[in-house]
Amino acid sequence: METLLSYGPDAKHSHLTSALFYKDTAGRMDRPDPTAAGDAVNHGLHKRYALTKGSKTVDMLGPVHSDIFFQDKYLLNGVDMKLKLIRSKDTFCLMSDDVDVEYKVVVKEASLFVRKVKLNPGVTLAHARALEKATAKYPIRRVVTKVFSVPTGNMSFVQDHIFLGQLPKRLIVGCVRNTAFNGSYQQNPFNFDHFGTNFLAVYMDGEQIPYKPLKPTFTADGSGNYIRAYHTLFSGTNKMNQDEGNAISRKDYPGGYTLYAFDLTPDLSSGGHYNLVKQGNLRMEMQFQQPLPTTVNVIVYAEMDNVIEIDRARNVVFDYTS
Repeated sequence: METLLSYGPDAKHSHLTSALFYKDTAGRMDRPDPTAAGDAVNHGLHKRYALTKGSKTVDMLGPVHSDIFFQDKYLLNGVDMKLKLIRSKDTFCLMSDDVDVEYKVVVKEASLFVRKVKLNPGVTLAHARALEKATAKYPIRRVVTKVFSVPTGNMSFVQDHIFLGQLPKRLIVGCVRNTAFNGSYQQNPFNFDHFGTNFLAVYMDGEQIPYKPLKPTFTADGSGNYIRAYHTLFSGTNKMNQDEGNAISRKDYPGGYTLYAFDLTPDLSSGGHYNLVKQGNLRMEMQFQQPLPTTVNVIVYAEMDNVIEIDRARNVVFDYTS
């Protein structure tokens, strides 16, 4: 979700392919046969298959998706850091139309590339003097993801206290099948289906956002009225009226790219300056046109502004609890 909405076509067609990012074909995400042809092929799956078929070894390179690695300041020397990587299940990251074969991902070698900088002794001394008076501060964009299940047959989803305490500056909401989320060779876990959503609003301390709730209509042939919902992909990610995009077209949106983005900052600047921390309660309400045909997971992706501080004894202090 982060990669999908943060980068434009140029990045997705170039350096992101180093991490095997190839955009899935809208409307064909749950077609697990990579050798299909014509209108049945998912071009993204086919490109990944071409690089790995026959158990070929493929090399990949990409960033570590952790908050601390997406801030621009150098980390002070002498700070103890431990990094733990947890693999996804094979059923989550692979697709196959053969129900009798369980494919696996085998990691033959992994390397972590870390840049070290040797500072001028004068700069090092200046840092030491500054740390006697104040801490080193690292503003970060903290990401919190929460998942809520909506059972089969429900026509609404209401969740109180999604966030109680610090409120996010940006919120992105999407729905996927529970079976795909838990791992299935036949289903794409990144197929954000609309499931007939016809109402969506969030409430921050009782105030409805947006003021006029989203009321899209989706049809089987993709000819519904959903332009306001589609537009949130830009208004909620600081891309509105900018020479930027995310390679998701209006036609793609109902075919597996149905995400809803909300900028919750007072001045609608979630992608700009640092925002003051606000405490409160966040609630969300979603309604569906028809009873859900399957159990659905509602994924709530939130971004918050926080600060990590390091003192001269290299003690690390956070301004958040989790």
